[in-house]
Amino acid sequence: MSFNPEHCRNESEVESKLIVQYLLPQLGYTPDTWHQEVVVGSIRLDFLAFGKRSHLRVVMEAKHPKQNLNHHIYRLRHYLTILNAEYGLLTNGKELRIYQKNKDYLQLIFNCYGQEIHKRIDEIRYFIGRDNLKEKNIINSLVNRPSDFTEIPAHSKSNYCLESKRQNSMKTIAIYHNKGGVGKTTVSVNLAAALSKKGKRVLLIDIDSQANTTFATGLIKFQFEEDDDLREQNVYHLLESGDFNFIPDIVRKSNYFNNPEIDVVPSHITLIERQDKVNKIAATRGRLVTKLKRVENEYDIVIIDTPPSRDYYAEVALISADYVMIPSDLKPFANQGLPTVINFIKQVDEYKQMIGKQPIKIMGVVASKISTNSKFLQYTFPKQRDVILERYNLPLMESVIYDRTGLSECMNQVIQVGDLEYPDPKSIVKYAESKASAQLSAEEFEILAMEVLKNIGG
Repeated sequence: MSFNPEHCRNESEVESKLIVQYLLPQLGYTPDTWHQEVVVGSIRLDFLAFGKRSHLRVVMEAKHPKQNLNHHIYRLRHYLTILNAEYGLLTNGKELRIYQKNKDYLQLIFNCYGQEIHKRIDEIRYFIGRDNLKEKNIINSLVNRPSDFTEIPAHSKSNYCLESKRQNSMKTIAIYHNKGGVGKTTVSVNLAAALSKKGKRVLLIDIDSQANTTFATGLIKFQFEEDDDLREQNVYHLLESGDFNFIPDIVRKSNYFNNPEIDVVPSHITLIERQDKVNKIAATRGRLVTKLKRVENEYDIVIIDTPPSRDYYAEVALISADYVMIPSDLKPFANQGLPTVINFIKQVDEYKQMIGKQPIKIMGVVASKISTNSKFLQYTFPKQRDVILERYNLPLMESVIYDRTGLSECMNQVIQVGDLEYPDPKSIVKYAESKASAQLSAEEFEILAMEVLKNIGG
């Protein structure tokens, strides 16, 4: 018996034709060892399957063929945590993934396309077959060492093998678009927060004179100019000299923004008036590269929030970056700027070649500030996504950041001290711990963080 994904036109058919009729029998689960539509507290699970010793082995979740599986990873992790299950299977018929829970995160250990399921059933059985208990311990011994190993890419011949990754492999990601108002700062600060929550050592650099990231991470607490403690200790001072003012001298801890707090190199409005001075000295363009090199053992990921322009500071950020992520609301005005973004990256790559640095890898356009209107999502949004791929030939990230109330609320928190109001912004991750309105947005950044880690091999 084989499986044909074309026969699955909806979620019900994914459940019946793929899971019930094909997968469960092939994996050795008899009707008395699996259960469908199980209610546990407030959650409803599609399938639970039990191993030979009557312990819960696998949670299986079926989705509509048109649904993006990335949007369901956070809930799957929640299910596995509550039930203390070993594995989670997630499928929409067109793709099948197997995750293993390791402490507070999920490790993707196998994935394939729907048309490959029949050919790769032995590999699937290796992980979640009912009789397969011995191999489980082998996988556990590897997956429990996340700092030393990383996943093989999805196209690898043997998805269940893990390989050593290079030590001290700090990755730098520039968040860039030459149009403002597309969610650059929102993506920068909340992606940093989500990565930090996953145990990554994150450095967040604000190189935009608007200093929105500096504000969003709680570092602008002063009401009066005489209390400004950032004017003489910000990102500009990393660039003005190669002999002093290194990152440990400039970096600040974010202020009640996240848990754990994040290291931030702040910006300041004075970057505007000081730009001409550093722009005249060619050597300044490579100084951030040099100073980041000195802290490559201190951080796993560096995120740089850039100005919405093609100015000197944007150039410095892209020269320093290994990857670039392009936030966009996918509207025509933002799209018109994409050819300019591509050309700017090409010009920066010429300079990077001169200093012996690898070209920037375009991680992709990430859809941000997207309306949650159901008709828009059904009819307009898919067309907007297709435009990025077909007209601009740019990679498109699977993750989507929607325009939700919680995202604006978390950035606009204040505290009252006497007659004065002081800004008290929070990351969406921290805000979601106490506000139900923020939980969906926090989940979206959790998914984005997982996609980023998969792309950079982290």
